[in-house]
Amino acid sequence: MARRAATGPVLGRALLILEAFGPRHTVLSLTDLARRAGLPLSTVHRLAGELVAWGALERDATGRYSVGLRLWEVGSLAPRGLGLRERALPYLEDLSQVTHENVQLAVREGAEVVFVERIAGSRAVPVHTRVGGRFALSATGVGLVLLAHAPRDLQEEVIGSSIERFTPYTVTDPKALRRMLADVRTNGFSVSDRQVTEDALSVGAPIHDPHGMVVAALSLVVRYGTVSPHALSPLVRSSARAISRSLDAAGSDSTKHAPPDRLR
Repeated sequence: MARRAATGPVLGRALLILEAFGPRHTVLSLTDLARRAGLPLSTVHRLAGELVAWGALERDATGRYSVGLRLWEVGSLAPRGLGLRERALPYLEDLSQVTHENVQLAVREGAEVVFVERIAGSRAVPVHTRVGGRFALSATGVGLVLLAHAPRDLQEEVIGSSIERFTPYTVTDPKALRRMLADVRTNGFSVSDRQVTEDALSVGAPIHDPHGMVVAALSLVVRYGTVSPHALSPLVRSSARAISRSLDAAGSDSTKHAPPDRLR
């Protein structure tokens, strides 16, 4: 069921309609759309028509709805997605070509990981992530990095909540999780050992903005037992540092060519 939108009546209902879609619900009938949005059928019929006219939704020949390309166009303009992805992509591709493993780039939004890019290795272990998808902070390699460098109150919120167990190896004990986060900050990389699936291991590293803040995380996901995490960490950290330098260069260039009023 979609989350209740905390905004004005019309906009809030439109957002509930858009939130009704998900990875397992990409195409919905009008009835299903109303049920998942928790709205009257007549309201959904009217608003869906307006969303189709704008391009946020598309309607096929059978009358079923899907997310429209116009929404994707607007979403791709998000600076934390597009700008970061463009700067990082050459290094992600290099890491993928060298290792032939899964490479992932993610940012934090609230208490969740949002995947900005993913390159699948040719013979790599299958993963459950997708571009634009969300996941728990406490389980993945990128999530552990982002959680380790998140504000302390958010860390405590996540650690103190009911942590979902994906496998028998998922770390749910608060003390163990705190030790893991401390190790990430000390060592400069994270290791998620079979926490999401029993056949995968992930090594992550932080990406810094020009001010030294951790704004994203990079990870390499491999099949468990094929290689030591400590053998992967230099590669992952080196790629993350290269992306950080690229972001730093971009920030310096924008300041150098900024109008005078922006330099004050």
